[in-house]
Amino acid sequence: MRVSIVTVSFNQARYLERALRSVAAQDHDDIEHIVVDAGSTDGSRDIIERFRDRLAAAVLEPDCGPPDGLNKGFALATGDIFAYLNSDDEYLPGAVRAAVAEFRRRPDTDIVVGHGYIIDGDGNPIRRFRSAPFSPWRFARGGAVVMQQSTFFRAGAFRATSGFKVANRTSWDAELYLDMCLGGARTHLAEGYWSLFRIHPDSISGSGRLAAECARNNHRYFRRVTGRAPRPPDRASFLLAHLVRWLVDPRGLFERCRDLVRTPTII
Repeated sequence: MRVSIVTVSFNQARYLERALRSVAAQDHDDIEHIVVDAGSTDGSRDIIERFRDRLAAAVLEPDCGPPDGLNKGFALATGDIFAYLNSDDEYLPGAVRAAVAEFRRRPDTDIVVGHGYIIDGDGNPIRRFRSAPFSPWRFARGGAVVMQQSTFFRAGAFRATSGFKVANRTSWDAELYLDMCLGGARTHLAEGYWSLFRIHPDSISGSGRLAAECARNNHRYFRRVTGRAPRPPDRASFLLAHLVRWLVDPRGLFERCRDLVRTPTII
C-alpha cells in the first residue's frame, strides 16, 4: 500500500531538515514523498537538494499559499493513502506503518486519525494533543479536534472533493476533512501518538495573527453544516459538543490535566 506524503515549504530552513528526515526514517516500505517549495530564500532549497534522492518529486515554483501548494503536490501523488506534513512538523518513528495497519484492518475506513504532541520551536514537548472523533455536527460546534500531522486519508476520498480551498488561509486541513465527511467519508480514531506539531512565533497557531479570520471560518463551517448562522441558543450545543469530547475520551481528559502539572515525555 503506497503512501504519498506532501510537504509544503517556505522559508522554514530551521525546521525543514528534521521534517524531511522524519519521513525518510519511516519504516513503511512504500512511501512517495513530494516537496513543494514556493520560493524560499533562507537555504531551504539547498536542504531540499540534499534530499532529492529520497524524494519522488520536488515542485519548485510560486504558488498562492499552502493550500495551493498542497493541491500541486497531490496532483502528482500516485499512492493509495495520502497525508501531508508541514515543513516545521515531524513524524514519530513507525507512524506511517501504524496508519497503514489501521487501513488494512478497516477496509471500509476512508480517514484514519491518530494523536501526537505539541512541541516548541526548540523541539521541547509542551503537551499531548488528543484528537477527537470527527463528525460534521461536532466539528461545526468545536468538538472535533484533529491532529492534522497524524491524519491519513484514502486517495479516493481526497479526489472526490475539490481539494484544499486556496482561499482558506487558516484551517484548510479542517475544511478538507469536512468536505470529505460531507461526501460520505468514514473516519476512524486510532489510539497512537504519531507526530509532533511545532508551535513557534512564526506559525499561524503560535502567532495568532489570523485569529479574526479563524473565527470567520468557524462561523462559515457552522453555516455549511447547518445551513444557517449560529444563534444564541446554539451555545448549549457547543457546550455539549465539548463535553462529549471528554466523555468519550476520559483518558484524554486525564492526560490533559496531568500535562498541566508535568511536562510529558515523547515516546
